[in-house]
Amino acid sequence: MSQRIGARIAVSAHKRRLTPTVLTILNLGLGCLTSFIVIAAAGPVADGRVWAAPIGLLALIGWQMAYAFDCSDGQLARVTGQSSPAGGRLDVLCDVAVQASLVAALSATAAAQEPDTPAWLLAAFAATWMVNLVTSVMQTGSQAASMVTGRSLPIRAAKLVRDYGAVIALAGVVLTVAPQFAVWFVALFTLINGGFLAASIAFAGRESLKA
Repeated sequence: MSQRIGARIAVSAHKRRLTPTVLTILNLGLGCLTSFIVIAAAGPVADGRVWAAPIGLLALIGWQMAYAFDCSDGQLARVTGQSSPAGGRLDVLCDVAVQASLVAALSATAAAQEPDTPAWLLAAFAATWMVNLVTSVMQTGSQAASMVTGRSLPIRAAKLVRDYGAVIALAGVVLTVAPQFAVWFVALFTLINGGFLAASIAFAGRESLKA
């Protein structure tokens, strides 16, 4: 879904003679701005001074649109022949910044809702969240490989739990309807990403021994 929205954005940007870098910067600005608003509202939402629903909807829409811009910049660059190593680095660095801000927003919400949230859990959440970004960057060229290559519906459903678009959609829904469960979201995805990291190390180790 995000790739299709991104394609429409890329077409619109091409008609307006915008460069892929402009779309990359829009991803950075929108994603970080959304996260900063969620961080600023975390305490007031927890105290009941601000309604959770508007903040959650803002997060849901803002993060998804930022991701759509992230999908569009690469599409525009490839189709128009404007891809470059510098543009690729900028794209990755902006992705890191947006995802770091998103992790901070979710951690701030969890800590505001549950003041007794262990610091180690938030640290582990931040660390393991980056597994998604690191593995996606590694999925290029000769390093591209998948532990599970099947395309059946159960396998695709299982992989959905690590799909960035699906995960940030779930995060937005949690912040909208039940921000008090943010700590459980943090714990769940720490477990999932930590487990995936361990499995990836085992998979890569097995493949290297075969080589």
